[in-house]
Amino acid sequence: MNAKPTDKRNAISTALGKRVKACRLSVEKSQETLAFEAQVDRTFISAIERGVANPSIETLANICFCLGITLAELFTPLNISLPPTGERRANAAAPEKKARVRFR
Repeated sequence: MNAKPTDKRNAISTALGKRVKACRLSVEKSQETLAFEAQVDRTFISAIERGVANPSIETLANICFCLGITLAELFTPLNISLPPTGERRANAAAPEKKARVRFR
């Protein structure tokens, strides 16, 4: 069986990506120009706009600065509220569990 790739997009990431793209186009910047100014890779800007990347708030703040908007202006028109899914990302930094050893 061929496993289908998991779609990593969610409604919030997709809406945020569309908003970043709309803002970028309104100031007539290319992905490459925005990426250079925000000090990220062009492919990361593309991934954000497609809703597959999960940028940090700091990265979003850098992008907003380069677009001449605030974080509040970026998020205000999104108007999205989703219930918790109960799913959490695994913490890759967590140490592996070891069996406890009793000493006497």
